[in-house]
Amino acid sequence: MKSKKMKLLAAQLIWLPLFFSCNSNKVDSSLELDTALIPVTKTMEAELTAPPFVPAPVGNRAAMTLKVNMEIIEKEGTMTDGVTYNYWTFGGTVPGSFIRTRVGDEVEFTLSNHPDNKLPHNIDLHAVTGPGGGATSSFVAPGHHKMFKFKTLQPGIYVYHCATAPVGMHIANGMYGLILVEPEGGLPKVDKEYYIMQGDFYTEGKYGEPGLQAFDMTKAVEERADYVVFNGHVGALTGDNAITAKVGETVRLYVGNGGPNLTSSFHVIGEIFDKVKIEGGSEENHDVQTTLIPAGGATIVEFKVEVPGTFILVDHAIFRAFNKGALAMLKVEGKDNLIVYSGMVQEGIYHPEGGTIQSMPGEGAQAAVVDNKTKAERIESGQQIYMNTCFACHQASGEGVPNAFPPLAKSDYLNADIKRAIGIVVHGKTGKITVNGKAYNSVMTRQTLTDVEVADVLTYVYNSWDNNGTEVTPAMVTEVKSAH
Repeated sequence: MKSKKMKLLAAQLIWLPLFFSCNSNKVDSSLELDTALIPVTKTMEAELTAPPFVPAPVGNRAAMTLKVNMEIIEKEGTMTDGVTYNYWTFGGTVPGSFIRTRVGDEVEFTLSNHPDNKLPHNIDLHAVTGPGGGATSSFVAPGHHKMFKFKTLQPGIYVYHCATAPVGMHIANGMYGLILVEPEGGLPKVDKEYYIMQGDFYTEGKYGEPGLQAFDMTKAVEERADYVVFNGHVGALTGDNAITAKVGETVRLYVGNGGPNLTSSFHVIGEIFDKVKIEGGSEENHDVQTTLIPAGGATIVEFKVEVPGTFILVDHAIFRAFNKGALAMLKVEGKDNLIVYSGMVQEGIYHPEGGTIQSMPGEGAQAAVVDNKTKAERIESGQQIYMNTCFACHQASGEGVPNAFPPLAKSDYLNADIKRAIGIVVHGKTGKITVNGKAYNSVMTRQTLTDVEVADVLTYVYNSWDNNGTEVTPAMVTEVKSAH
């Protein structure tokens, strides 16, 4: 009997290696690492960064006790030129400070509510496994702080936000950010990393209406956003604040959507995402043009920049980009790659319906309008019209978009002929022009503005950015229209 048992055991031992070799590609879930059991060896202070920057990569460091100290600050800030808003923030910025951890870290999180604040707040981190994502343990009054702990169990990119009632109002005022949990061994190395987060804002005044704007609960409930922006305000990542890279570099963007309501259709004009971490999880997609990011969600996108230029980042629900502020810039420097992109090779005249000039409906002449504004009042009005109508192409400081839209700042073309400038605004223009020594070949569409609005916006432009200080009047606009 004993010998039979020994023979059976020997047979099992012979077949055991063969069984494992035949099933080597299968993952036995029972053998997966329990990340809750990863030991920590040391304690370190977490590096927190303001957007669009991120802390240094985790690399192959061991799991640690990571001390995160975050302060809640209620502060007035600029939404767009002439418009301010009372933001509620984690760390003084919208989005809040970027937190970078690795799987297995034990996070010791201290949330402080500045004594000058008016309201209690808390924090719900989607990376937390526990009641309220930490919200039930972090409710804190002004002048106090709360500390709680959690273990990072699953790698990914996660949103955090305030979850104090009314939750939607706290999020809508800017209380959101991202926490990254890197896998063991860290993420693959890239050349540049940036932090971008979309949010929708609801103000009592319409887009561009000047002054300090209050939160509008009715608009928020009805999901009628006045502003949809990256990193807290219009133009946060344009002009001198644009993110940068060099030709040949790989760029990784950590992109979140604080909401509180709208889904983002994130797209980089002129680029294709080589990799997309779907909803920030473990699944990876490739060769993606536009990726959806739900409210309260995030993703990681990577792409290699092959040619120089200014690449525009947008929510491709496109009126949000060009009319509500969801627009950013990536400026890439380096040598041209004519194999990848040649630029314009040939230009010609295209008349599919003959040589007759075509007109859009409703382009009839307007009656002359006279107003009694002072020059200062015209400039103030023109600034708001500019931010509503001209900002997307010509940018907040009039610098334009290289190789696409000409600058209005210090513009020799603009200052040389005021009537020509009026004509371009009221009638549109297509074809080549040279501005400040550089050639542009794009389209300026006819603007549907009244004579007063045309006068105001051009007066603002002529009195900004070292232009010649001309005051344009409605009568001058009417004269140019009559001569057309």
